[in-house]
Amino acid sequence: MSKTRLKIGIVGGGIGGLAAANALHRNGHEVTVFEQSRQYLRVGADINLTPNAVRALDGLGDGIAAAVRASAARPTHRISRTWDNGEETSRLTMGNEAERQYGAPQLTIHRADLLAALADAFPHEQVRFAKRVNRIVQNDAGVAVEFSDGARVDGLDALIGSDGIHSVVRTSLFGAESPRFTGVVAFRTVVPTERVRHVPDIGAFTKWWGPTPDSQIVTFPLNQGRDTFIFATTAQESWHEESWTTEGSVTELRGFYAGFHPHARALLDACDSVLKTALYERDPLQHWSQGRISLLGDASHPMMPFMAQGAGMAIEDAVVLARNLDAVQDAEGVAQALQNYEAMRKQRTSQIQIGSRGNNWLRAGGNADWVYGYDAWQVALTAEPAACST
Repeated sequence: MSKTRLKIGIVGGGIGGLAAANALHRNGHEVTVFEQSRQYLRVGADINLTPNAVRALDGLGDGIAAAVRASAARPTHRISRTWDNGEETSRLTMGNEAERQYGAPQLTIHRADLLAALADAFPHEQVRFAKRVNRIVQNDAGVAVEFSDGARVDGLDALIGSDGIHSVVRTSLFGAESPRFTGVVAFRTVVPTERVRHVPDIGAFTKWWGPTPDSQIVTFPLNQGRDTFIFATTAQESWHEESWTTEGSVTELRGFYAGFHPHARALLDACDSVLKTALYERDPLQHWSQGRISLLGDASHPMMPFMAQGAGMAIEDAVVLARNLDAVQDAEGVAQALQNYEAMRKQRTSQIQIGSRGNNWLRAGGNADWVYGYDAWQVALTAEPAACST
């Protein structure tokens, strides 16, 4: 149990926000989640949860662990292939071997199923929907939040901004700025696995590396292998729409990858429809925290999807944040706990943020242990950032 019960507000009821809410609630804190949407909707991308993320989730409780596994798939391997000749350039055994080596498997799941597992484990009455933040005030009495509907919450011991790449909390702390368009667009779709059963290693997480760093096709199983998720990126400066629900053109999709290996093209030939979005990013932040307010997940370190660590980093953040807040003696220690949380997380997340931008990780093999072997529940609580190796 925690040494003192804190009153904590979390802005943003996404994966990172609900992971933090569950971790803090389990330890006896009074947690309220403020979510701007009116309800949870089944939108968003499918997610690759590597062993570091699954192990962090498992520590949130048996109910969450069981719910995630009930709908997820377990890829057999992580494979890299060259776009034109299909040459295999790296292969990591996942599944049971990953569980033996890292203490958790790799799981692939729809974002909505993961969100539902987290939401079901957290008291529904402690989530406030349709709450868009207007103003945040911090003083010696704590943190107050004013909302666009006129409501106000006072006396928070801590406020956590888990409200994504366009974070209002981030803007409140550090001023307005805009994320940068990367010049890359992403296509995604899901097809029944039976349509692509003839493609080798269809039960694996496979990345087809294109002729340029912004060009690739990634596939992995979903829904316990019944479906296959297809995610493809390419350079396209003319498209700037960021929505994850905008329809794209299957013909355009196939055209971008016409020179890829027949097995890669067979995946795209199986598509009936596709969604399209522009990808945006920010540079690593110098600071995440100010007094009793801090940031988590994409609010602090939005990253390209090329290392498949966006959700994983948010979940790790949530665990390390909760552990630091659990260690405070009283509300006066919150600011230092948030500084310690930031110090523990900033080097790792910045390294992965920059590595994701470079898009070269595991292309030709290499050591995945520094990513997959991280244990957010066991890393020492210290103000000094843990060292990472490449």
